[in-house]
Amino acid sequence: MGFIAFLKTQFIVHLLIGFVFVVSGLIINFIQLCTLVLWPINKQFYRRVNCRLAYSLWSQLVMLLEWWSGTECTLFSDEATVNTFGKEHVIIILNHNFEIDFLCGWTMTERFGVLGSSKVLAKRELLYVPLIGWTWYFLEIVFCKRKWEEDRDTVIEGLKRLADYPEYMWFLLYCEGTRFTETKHRISMEVAESKGLPKLKYHLLPRTKGFTTAVQCLRGTVSAVYDVTLNFRGNKNPSLLGILYGKKYEADMCVRRFPLEDIPQDEKEAANWLHKLYQEKDALQEMYNQEGIFPGQQFKPPRRPWTLLNFVFWATVLLSPLFTFGFGVFASGSPLLILAFLGLVGAASFGVRRLIGVTEIEKGSSYGNQEFKKKE
Repeated sequence: MGFIAFLKTQFIVHLLIGFVFVVSGLIINFIQLCTLVLWPINKQFYRRVNCRLAYSLWSQLVMLLEWWSGTECTLFSDEATVNTFGKEHVIIILNHNFEIDFLCGWTMTERFGVLGSSKVLAKRELLYVPLIGWTWYFLEIVFCKRKWEEDRDTVIEGLKRLADYPEYMWFLLYCEGTRFTETKHRISMEVAESKGLPKLKYHLLPRTKGFTTAVQCLRGTVSAVYDVTLNFRGNKNPSLLGILYGKKYEADMCVRRFPLEDIPQDEKEAANWLHKLYQEKDALQEMYNQEGIFPGQQFKPPRRPWTLLNFVFWATVLLSPLFTFGFGVFASGSPLLILAFLGLVGAASFGVRRLIGVTEIEKGSSYGNQEFKKKE
């Protein structure tokens, strides 16, 4: 193991990375709070500023994937589709099987210049998560409780508000509603059988309300739907902790573009279109498992230096005073100061671990298990 590889496994290094992310995130959130005064004066300027502030935070996580772990992301698509990336408003449909699927999506948005303006239909609980939810609030992310009777008006209002967004945005939808687990899959297929829908092998039954509503509300703004099917070579199941430890993965993403005018306007027909799409996604996963490759041309968009430079900037600004302060505390010889400093370090470690825990599959929500509970 080389020295750099050894450093990537050390807890103190992880703690310093987490410190930079958390403190810079809090600073960014404070600046975002201050930008609220811009909204009534110039809404579009407020949005452009917040896109760049969000980029400064999210790009630190992308840096971990691209530069720290060296994970490779390969696109399987066609040249005409790739040439549209970053040049239009789109809805993204991504399978939700892995802890870092969002991070692979982010690295693609970064390479095509839309990371700061990327959107998602997110569960409302995330609104209260420091840094993540707070940053999303200022980005006008649409939050929902995942109870359509309660969400309908909120989701429609939030989507319509994005109709005049000034930056090209990629709006991400996890149509399955929650991460794939064997238990949720079994329940989902019982529901599919009860509704007379084809069973899926590698996906949960898609929830159609969010998709059909997004298509209806963003029609005229969004140009296309990108269907993205993600897998990892070698049957790997990567985690954010693995990325933090410098483990390198190889992600393959099959991307298909569907012009929005090809998607039915009728809600029921649009829902049937989505079910058919997931049957095709299932076939793509089956092909990948058998052949180890997706169909289409292979593209490897080059990583850009901005994520690394952004992290170096924040690390320089924040770690220098931290080291100076820490040296002063230990040099003082005061047991009380030293204990307080170590307590602060422990609290920071706990906070970073909690943030990482948000991405872990085994700590995911119980959404998708309601039907099972009813059966019980």
